[in-house]
Amino acid sequence: MAEIGFRKFIITLTVISAAIIELIDISIVNVGLSDISGNLGATLEDVAWVVTAYAIANVIIIPMTSFLAARFGRRRYYIGSILLFTAASMACGQAHNIWELVACRFVQGIGGGALLSTSQAILFETFTLQQRGFAAALFSIGVFIGPTIGPTVGGWIIDNYSWPWIFYINLPIGLGAAILSYFYIKEPAQARSAKHIDWSGIILLTVGLGALQTVLERGEREDWFSTRYILVLAVVAGISLIAFVVWQLLADQPVVDLRVLRSRSLAIAATLTFVLGFALFASVFIVPVFVQRLLGFTAMETGMLFLPGAGVAILVLPLVGRMLVKGVRPQFMIVAGFAIVAAFSFMLSRLDLQAGASDFFWPIILRAIGLSFMTVPLTQLAVSGLSPRDIPQGVALNNMMRQLGGSFGIAFINTFLDRRVADHRLALVSRLATGDAATDGRLGQLARGMLAGGASAWEAPRRALAALEATVQRQASLLSYLDAFRLVGSIALCCVPLILLAGRTRRPAKVAADLPADSH
Repeated sequence: MAEIGFRKFIITLTVISAAIIELIDISIVNVGLSDISGNLGATLEDVAWVVTAYAIANVIIIPMTSFLAARFGRRRYYIGSILLFTAASMACGQAHNIWELVACRFVQGIGGGALLSTSQAILFETFTLQQRGFAAALFSIGVFIGPTIGPTVGGWIIDNYSWPWIFYINLPIGLGAAILSYFYIKEPAQARSAKHIDWSGIILLTVGLGALQTVLERGEREDWFSTRYILVLAVVAGISLIAFVVWQLLADQPVVDLRVLRSRSLAIAATLTFVLGFALFASVFIVPVFVQRLLGFTAMETGMLFLPGAGVAILVLPLVGRMLVKGVRPQFMIVAGFAIVAAFSFMLSRLDLQAGASDFFWPIILRAIGLSFMTVPLTQLAVSGLSPRDIPQGVALNNMMRQLGGSFGIAFINTFLDRRVADHRLALVSRLATGDAATDGRLGQLARGMLAGGASAWEAPRRALAALEATVQRQASLLSYLDAFRLVGSIALCCVPLILLAGRTRRPAKVAADLPADSH
């Protein structure tokens, strides 16, 4: 049932706030890993599980949110999830050792996973059918800004306070959202029935997605399939997820109703949303690593790079929603969005080691505009062919695809960079040889600089070789990052044929008929 007036404003503010704190927690911890490691006496390898545990819990719970809301009542489940997320945040800040923190982060991820899809479903019901594009735009502000400003907020908190405060910051927002939800959020007019608990589906989903997310999060650190447990988990993930899909299609009351994917618009939107997640999280991963490792940016300077883009997104996203309300076809905006993201990637692929913050300004602005033109129409496209009863499940599947796309994107880009650094280094080194005039001239120049700096005649040639090796490594890394930017741009362009295919989908007339009378 659509809401009006003050009640509509409060519900919108509440659900967007809940979604933002969940999304911020995906990336806010990254900048505090070193501080957590030192404070809790853990290795960086162990501390990485703080990030992994949250991601695993998130990706497991997101597709099940529709079932859990139906089982426990959406209002009760939503408020309970906010309180669980808030309590787990408090427990994270109070953790006394690394594994206690990892366990609390997993619980936090379970609570947080419900906030994204349930918030989005509530928001769609708060607005009329004609306003759904605008509602998607408002929600997309949180989706876009959360992962983007997470590192910036985390860096500021770490610099001025201490790492527990990156969790304590959730307390006032979470408690406020829970109180407002209690007084203003109602049960949906139409909902799925969930009298039967599909334990087989829950177990298969938990094992399959948990194993897959662990492989994606830990694979690069463990040299992928050369590590036995990564290989075993990959096999377990494959078998479990195949069995899960088969079981869900056969079950009378599945925990995840995959039958909603019969909607062609949802199936195509979910695929494109996977690519959107790839582009969103991969770009947030590549740019910070690039500027910090090669250009010497601090964590705060890196976070500031994305702030202009976040500001532009806040302005553009509602505009995109208005365009959808006025009848602009989502496919046109999605094509424009992927093209703009490709332009952002190709612009960054032309940088060099002398690049400064000003060189990132316009590309980051383009990224914000491109992702804004993708996020809102994709959400609109995903639910365009669904009845109100199926919207929560469709939204949950779409959000899961974005999260998985981000995980695949980071894992793939990380591996791609590692491989390309080795290839470029080999190509550069092959051009260096003793006796070559250019190589000997460069070494001689470096050696003379070392001698002038106080090095002995014996140390100077060794230091010159080390300096040349460092130069080769930096150049190889630079070329690898430029390749990664080109790869993201190419993937974005390759999505255009799929978008054109989506352009031929027709919205079922049944949807409008299925809507409650008061939502028209």
